[in-house]
Amino acid sequence: MPFDALDQAPDEVLLRLYAEGAPQAARLLTQRITPLVYRLAFRLLGDRAEAEDIAQEAMLRLWQAAPGWRAGEAKVTTWAYAVARNLCTDRLRRRRTRGGVGLDEAPEPADPAPGAEARLTETARQDALQAALGQLPERQREAVVLRHLEGLANPEIAEIMDISTEAVESLTARGKRNLAALLAGRRAELGYDDDH
Repeated sequence: MPFDALDQAPDEVLLRLYAEGAPQAARLLTQRITPLVYRLAFRLLGDRAEAEDIAQEAMLRLWQAAPGWRAGEAKVTTWAYAVARNLCTDRLRRRRTRGGVGLDEAPEPADPAPGAEARLTETARQDALQAALGQLPERQREAVVLRHLEGLANPEIAEIMDISTEAVESLTARGKRNLAALLAGRRAELGYDDDH
């Protein structure tokens, strides 16, 4: 299959081609899926280095699963999200048992780029959102991140989290309410006027 045609191929086709020995299929699938699982891991863990580790581990597991992949059972992205979510859950459990550094205590690396006011405001908003996400109960955080930051549909989230669609809706609604409450007192500080 020509490279141009591969670019348009569905994820399942690329995974099958990789299993059959096509390295260009692996490159394309890596370009598609790695950013998704990295974003999810970063949102759930709040740590870029750990998110990179999770993304690498999720992709490694995908390559290991490729030869036995059963088409039609799950979307490749759904499977990758589920693996990344489970890896994040394991990391969070280890943090709690080891007494690791919490999200609020971990220093955020400084951005070396020159800081325009809009960029500073956006950074403050992202930091506030990340800190607020870190305060949500784990399942609410997962549901909110998958729905509102990753843009997945509730049935896909239900499959990833291994719960019902109704449970996803409930977790998402409670998570949004809790986020709103956590961020309510910071509207002016984050540059949101009351007109919006």
